Amino acid sequence: MQCPKCGFEQADQNSECQKCSVIFYKYLKLIENRHALAHLNNKKSATNRPEWEFIKSLCFTVKPDTNPLIFGGRVLFFSIILIYSFKFFFNPMETNYAMDSFWHLVNLPFHEAGHLIFRPLGKFMTSLGGSLAQLLMPIVCFAVFLLKTRDTFGSSFALWWFGENFMDLAPYINDARSLTLPLLGGNTGRTSPYGFHDWEFILKELGMAKYDHILAQMADRLGLLSMICALMWGAYLLYKQYKNM
Repeated sequence: MQCPKCGFEQADQNSECQKCSVIFYKYLKLIENRHALAHLNNKKSATNRPEWEFIKSLCFTVKPDTNPLIFGGRVLFFSIILIYSFKFFFNPMETNYAMDSFWHLVNLPFHEAGHLIFRPLGKFMTSLGGSLAQLLMPIVCFAVFLLKTRDTFGSSFALWWFGENFMDLAPYINDARSLTLPLLGGNTGRTSPYGFHDWEFILKELGMAKYDHILAQMADRLGLLSMICALMWGAYLLYKQYKNM
């Protein structure tokens, strides 16, 4: 056999090198441990990449000192949002719970404003503009909280609101062919004096009217996923703030 350290050729039954006196099993164990340590260090360096450190500092930073009153207010607010979330999660899209909830009243002004804002871009964008404005408003809030005010907890709520808007839009998309959903003013898509339903027009223009239920389910699931991620993010930030107290 050949010594793993010095390369000296010798009898296979030797347990110790006749030239450098190294004990074979101990030397091999040392090499094995070094490889394991190198592998562990490589994993640690991979998780401490500059990009990951930037994401951590951007999304998971909380102030080192926490005001108990502000913290208590955030816990109360988070609890209310959590309760609302369960109502969204356990009421199927077909019940139109999202459009009957308090949050629909919050979203509605942005939806209607979107129609006005996008009107100069033509009929199609006027119709789509209401839904776009609903989604753009929480995105703007998310960017301001995260990049300007550095309020990560506020950002987590903006993400929750973004997801809630998708769940709010899902029944409207789902109604594109049936036109039975009560709209603003109490009319449905079939009985509206304007003869207009945003998503009926949008999907017909795109040649996708037959996919209304599929698109609605996708919007609903995307909203659900966004809200769950936001709740997990917010809970982790509150935990970090609690430790700082």
